[in-house]
Amino acid sequence: MIDGRLQRGERTRRAVLDTAVQLASVEGLEGLSLARLAQTLGVSKSGLFVHWPDKQALQLAIVEHARQQWIEHIVDPALRAPRGLRRLLALHELRLTFYASGRLPGGCFFRAVDSEFDDRPGPVHDAIAAAIDSWMDLLADLARKAVELGQLRSGTDPRQLAFEIEALGAVVIVHTHLLQHEHSHEYARRAVLDRLRGLATDPSILPEA
Repeated sequence: MIDGRLQRGERTRRAVLDTAVQLASVEGLEGLSLARLAQTLGVSKSGLFVHWPDKQALQLAIVEHARQQWIEHIVDPALRAPRGLRRLLALHELRLTFYASGRLPGGCFFRAVDSEFDDRPGPVHDAIAAAIDSWMDLLADLARKAVELGQLRSGTDPRQLAFEIEALGAVVIVHTHLLQHEHSHEYARRAVLDRLRGLATDPSILPEA
């Protein structure tokens, strides 16, 4: 019975956090409260206090849940691709696929909340920054390994390349959701692919644009 209650509690927690990440991708974190979540889910607010005693605890849990979603749907599948350039490209393409899937109505949780907390020090700011830093480190690390494998030219700057890939991925959200440009995902994919082929020692490793 105890195990059953724990399992039900975990399922409830995950369902609430799934909904919270979806809402925050559109509305941001600051306006998201336990009352708002309870209303959306049709549950009692007091029931949610069992999991999160205050707003900051809820916000931190939402950031972590969004980070885990990113790992599950983008990072882990990309790391199953062949090492080097194809793995780096897979990371970018899976990000675009995640955006296009409609799983999050706002497209990207982190693009929705980073501007809310960029100038507001505190635990939530630090959690968001750490998640984005970890993503940037991964991009740079995969680029560095592609250089070590001889698939990228030796003069390639991994941090510069990571910055470019991140910028081309992030801009898709604005162009898709604000400007309603239907070819944004295609442009972002082609731009990164062209950049990688231009830096590759053997462009045939990568698909054609």
